[in-house]
Amino acid sequence: MVSTAEFRNGLVFNYEGHLYAIVEFQHVKPGKGVAFVRTRLKNVRTGAVITPTFRSGDKVDNVRLERREMQYLYASDGFYHFMDTQNYEQIQFTQETVKAVVPYLKENDTVEVITTDDGPIGVEMPTFTILKVTHTEPGIRGDTATGGTKSATLETGLTIQVPLFVNIGEKLKIDTRTGSYVERA
Repeated sequence: MVSTAEFRNGLVFNYEGHLYAIVEFQHVKPGKGVAFVRTRLKNVRTGAVITPTFRSGDKVDNVRLERREMQYLYASDGFYHFMDTQNYEQIQFTQETVKAVVPYLKENDTVEVITTDDGPIGVEMPTFTILKVTHTEPGIRGDTATGGTKSATLETGLTIQVPLFVNIGEKLKIDTRTGSYVERA
């Protein structure tokens, strides 16, 4: 059990039968009445955000999360298969569970799988990943990095905006949090 006085960003707890992580919180002590805590909570499984208010001193059931390094193997029949790099144990996720990371996943990529006592609940990509350009308009001589942008399709099927000088076959560093081009790799 965790008291509202121990709230911190990233804390995961069970609230109304679902796992939520604290995105932000604020202790409020009005001039009249009881102090309370305003929170923004993100559902760990679905990503939905809610904004409940807790009275000061309320307690919630915290959940211990474990992060395990796993390797992405393959996708088949709507399931994505991962293997633990330590003990070779394999698990699978539905497409709905991993839809946020699918545009960045390549076979043999290493990711972090988040697990609880009940089992695996999600997948997190590293902050940056390297992907190869499979289709884009040809670069034109004289284009600079500060100029315009064009669309490029990457090896995973993701389409992003890249500078005009990027060509087919180049490897790009992509920010998986925003889905944007960072630099050539």
